[in-house]
Amino acid sequence: MPKLQTAKRTHGFTESVIREMTRLANNYGAVNLSQGFPDFPAPDVVKEAACTAVLDDINQYSVTWGAPALRSAIAQKFTQVYGVPVDSDTEVTVCCGSTEAMVSTLLAVVDPGDEIVIFEPFYENYGPDALLSGATPRYVTLREPDWTFDPDELASAFNNRTKAIIINTPNNPTGKVFSRDELTTIARLCQQWGVLAITDEIYEHIVYDNVSHVPMSTIDGMADQTVTISSLSKTYSVTGWRVGWAIAPAWLTAGIRKV
Repeated sequence: MPKLQTAKRTHGFTESVIREMTRLANNYGAVNLSQGFPDFPAPDVVKEAACTAVLDDINQYSVTWGAPALRSAIAQKFTQVYGVPVDSDTEVTVCCGSTEAMVSTLLAVVDPGDEIVIFEPFYENYGPDALLSGATPRYVTLREPDWTFDPDELASAFNNRTKAIIINTPNNPTGKVFSRDELTTIARLCQQWGVLAITDEIYEHIVYDNVSHVPMSTIDGMADQTVTISSLSKTYSVTGWRVGWAIAPAWLTAGIRKV
């Protein structure tokens, strides 16, 4: 009988450094600066709503891609804050956290041999997500002190095999908030090469120093070429609830929901 072993796709992965550091911090009583969870309690209204739902026996299967009321609230909030129309029936998919939203999006759009552009330093899941989906990651460096990119270096990362670019703004781990001008530069390359912008905007409401968060979908021509990923985790301090979502064009939402 052949020896059983794990799939080759996992051989290049290591344990999550973030979670390893959290365990070490807990073991030695150290201050944990590794894992991104807020230091404030979840709002009472959020906790009360959860308790009410449980007591009202709303505990069975929901629609696979999210309860209609939740999808409607996500769409309404995004439209009210950013002015981008969102159809909750055809453009919003609720996921098990933003992590599932990201990998589901990549699995829905990537074919073997495709390339994904990723800014580095980056949140540790993006590289493995690209590899699991069959893509080859192409890294573009964000440089200090402003953590910006070289436009020429970015342009050279795009080619006929490029399927998507992952943009994390506000950025983990640097705190970088991409400006409208920077996003416009990225958008022009996406439009030139027919590339999908996948944005992780989970820290959208945690910004400082009079900086404003700008969603990629607000850039001219990008609403139908962007997947916006976010969650309740950081804004409402409920990282353990694992409630995230992907806002995407209807044609892509159908694929994400299949995954």
